[in-house]
Amino acid sequence: MELQRKLLHGISATFLLLLFQLSSASSTGGHTAPFMTSDVNEVAGKSFDYIVVGGGTSGCPLVATLSKTYSVLLVERGGSPYGNHLIENESSMGFFNVPTNEPAYFVQPFVSEEGVPNVRGRVLGGTTAINGGFYGRAGEDFIEKAGWDGELVKDAYEWVESKVVFRPHKLTPWQSVVQEAFVEAGVTPFNGYTLDHVEGTKIGGRIFDENGKRHSAADLLMSGDCKRITVLLNATVQNVIIEHAGDGQRPRAHGVRFIKSHSTNSDDVYEVYLNQPKRTGSWGDVILSAGALGSPQILMLSGIGPHEHLKHFNIPPLIHTTQAGNGIQDNPGLAVVLNMSQALQKQSAGGPQVEGVARGFQIIIGSVTAPISVNVTVKGIVAKVANPLSRGELRLNSTDPRQNPLVKFNYFVEESDLDECVEVARLIERVARTKSIEMYLGRKQSRIVSRGGSIELKEFCKKNMISYSHYHGGCLVGSVVDEDYKVFGLEGLRVIDGSTLLDSPGTNPMATLMMLGRYQGIKMLRERHSHRERESSVIKLEEISIGVTDLEDDEL
Repeated sequence: MELQRKLLHGISATFLLLLFQLSSASSTGGHTAPFMTSDVNEVAGKSFDYIVVGGGTSGCPLVATLSKTYSVLLVERGGSPYGNHLIENESSMGFFNVPTNEPAYFVQPFVSEEGVPNVRGRVLGGTTAINGGFYGRAGEDFIEKAGWDGELVKDAYEWVESKVVFRPHKLTPWQSVVQEAFVEAGVTPFNGYTLDHVEGTKIGGRIFDENGKRHSAADLLMSGDCKRITVLLNATVQNVIIEHAGDGQRPRAHGVRFIKSHSTNSDDVYEVYLNQPKRTGSWGDVILSAGALGSPQILMLSGIGPHEHLKHFNIPPLIHTTQAGNGIQDNPGLAVVLNMSQALQKQSAGGPQVEGVARGFQIIIGSVTAPISVNVTVKGIVAKVANPLSRGELRLNSTDPRQNPLVKFNYFVEESDLDECVEVARLIERVARTKSIEMYLGRKQSRIVSRGGSIELKEFCKKNMISYSHYHGGCLVGSVVDEDYKVFGLEGLRVIDGSTLLDSPGTNPMATLMMLGRYQGIKMLRERHSHRERESSVIKLEEISIGVTDLEDDEL
């Protein structure tokens, strides 16, 4: 019963952040960094080829890619992660997770309508700046189902991995024990080190280097053309500027409005714009990369969503779609804190190096060492339902974009998800009671519940479920955006982030979301290059036509 009493649901919320969310952040290392400012007056009123809203997991690699050819403005609601030891050092991970709504803090807590606590990153690098740092690719079936180009996906993954991903120099003593315990509990085979999503136990990549320094999505900005990148920090986008073109054409995004993230006066609104093309040249885009909560929220604040809901907030409806905010999903999980000696409680905090994929890819399991006070850490086993069927919805709570929207994930509305959670509980118990863990901790672990029948375990799951912060959906491909991630019904607006995903890829979404930013950036460059070539051909034909027309009759 002691394990049950110490379930994560009842201990420090610190543990939540360490459940393999996304990625991280680090110093510039001597490289020329892009221009960063929190002074809105340095940016307001200016125009750029592209405007990216959200400097998180997908937004940063997207900006870096587009900047190779075009000017890009990145609008980030949080500040810089650089120089913050709570973000950069693995040994400090988790100490920052003090639930607070202080607007300047780089972690923003929120609670689902079911009462399940969760977090959002509010800093350049996004949630990649505050997670456990484990890196693993999506499975081949996920990539195929998404309709992505396999070769371009591979290239995009490798681009990310060459810059911010590291192979563990060596496993910590605890992670070595975890590896043995997983295999002993039947999470087989042992696959060694691999970035691929394979069933069994594996050592994965990390965004912490061998010195324990975090390298987040923010670091990827320095792989772009920094002269073409402008990063506006501490600015929260209020809505997208959308104008009607007339003549039967669809409305087009022209820019964004934003406010200062920390200002008490939300009446001070600023604007930035997309560069207007010369002659018939192609436009750039406003791209929402604000995450599964932020992107659908901004769409609704811009008049794109269920009209009756928007009218309730006096938002002029532009495009009626009941799909904006729908299909949002979270992976239910469980965690137990292990019984151990006081000597072991003095070990440093650390994220996962080893993970297990079990039951036909239906369960993801791992372990972390998490702080519960300045000098005390605990070791826990955590696992999630990898492919739940239950889905929820997101709706506005306020017209203030700095406030969290309302989110209902509808955990366990599908009975099969509850059945799978029972298997999660049983696997955690098998791992916790292995000889490998007993020998290392010096004591046998108690049972999760006194009786392990399905009925008792279902109730256990309902009472003790936690979030992995791997929530996704809300702007799904095929419902809100098309296969090119363009918002249906208008021009010049895309969504590229986790809100477009139907499921959480791999062991966690970090790798695939960074890949997605790079992947879609390359596709956009290719698309615009093709448009310019077609435009150039048309102009040449026009010039030939004009030249022939100008000739005198006797010259013909």
